[in-house]
Amino acid sequence: MSVGASEVNSAAPNDIEGSIFGKMKPEMRVALAYVAGADEALPLPSYQSAGAAGADVCANLAADDRALGVTLAPGARALIPTGLRLAIPQGFEVQVRARSGLALKHGIALVNAPGTIDSDYRGPLGVLVVNLGQEAFTVTHGMRIAQLVVAPVVQADFALGDLDNTARGAGGFGSTGSGTDGGAS
Repeated sequence: MSVGASEVNSAAPNDIEGSIFGKMKPEMRVALAYVAGADEALPLPSYQSAGAAGADVCANLAADDRALGVTLAPGARALIPTGLRLAIPQGFEVQVRARSGLALKHGIALVNAPGTIDSDYRGPLGVLVVNLGQEAFTVTHGMRIAQLVVAPVVQADFALGDLDNTARGAGGFGSTGSGTDGGAS
């Protein structure tokens, strides 16, 4: 894509559509396949707004669980199937993240947040949820249970060597303070 300076500068400061950012519409295809026995009538992962970073994915429960759902007691965790397998382009990953509404209203979180799906994995996509709330929660068939975020991956070359000194040094958990007292917490 080629964008001239006049096109970039002619946009109003808050006019995304008229700016270079409005002209950049990245396209990525993540191929999907159903797992045997999946309910193919459920919607595929989809973005719920034009600015959404994550595509909502639905719980695609086993046939025996569809009528009653999967109930999580407080503190319980479960692997919720999505009925899908993915083929992610090399150089990318899919992050599985909690939905903020489920977390706020019901205490439903991901055990391994964010979950990572590698580009060379082709098995079933499951969402590992935990109920951190005070009441039982039922995951129903077709419920939007998590978000999928496609992200680039950088693979580093790990090597032993001398480490430089920094102002922070080896200070770990809480060593930079809470922001309210200016000191460590």
